[in-house]
Amino acid sequence: MRRVMIVGQPGSGKSTLARRLGERTGLPVIHIDMIHWQSGWVERPKAQKVAMATEVEAGEAWIFEGGLSRTYDHRLLRADTLIILDLPLWLRAWRVFRRTLRHYGQTRPDLPEGCPERFNLEFWKWIWDTRHTNRAQNLALIPKAGPGTEVFHLTSSKGVRHFVNAIAQATLHRG
Repeated sequence: MRRVMIVGQPGSGKSTLARRLGERTGLPVIHIDMIHWQSGWVERPKAQKVAMATEVEAGEAWIFEGGLSRTYDHRLLRADTLIILDLPLWLRAWRVFRRTLRHYGQTRPDLPEGCPERFNLEFWKWIWDTRHTNRAQNLALIPKAGPGTEVFHLTSSKGVRHFVNAIAQATLHRG
């Protein structure tokens, strides 16, 4: 596990999983929101986002969590591990609501400085409107993964916990 691609819909736990894996493996963690947004919730131009993501993907070691589907094919070619977080909408919505309350008015660690957490109806509408298409897009990555790519399709919080614990155990046995 040297290049890990984590995808999932909002609230699925991508950032949390990436941080936990980074702690256990020592691999650098990249959050797509750090590429997507600039301070003040200003979206970067697409060409700039793609260039930044491609530069990260060219690296020898990373845990890259999040979207930017324009770079999925390239990222998947470079990844040796694909993790798809496919949790139910009700759970994801609860998590987004909870994190908004917890971090309201503050910048989360996976966002650039100057992007304070807020209630954003447009974001909630996007979560609802894309609940089927984003899931399908993520699942479509599975058959595209190369023969040397380990694929993990995690569909529950319990499954994610078991996965993280298995990685922790493997890391202990190697050390």
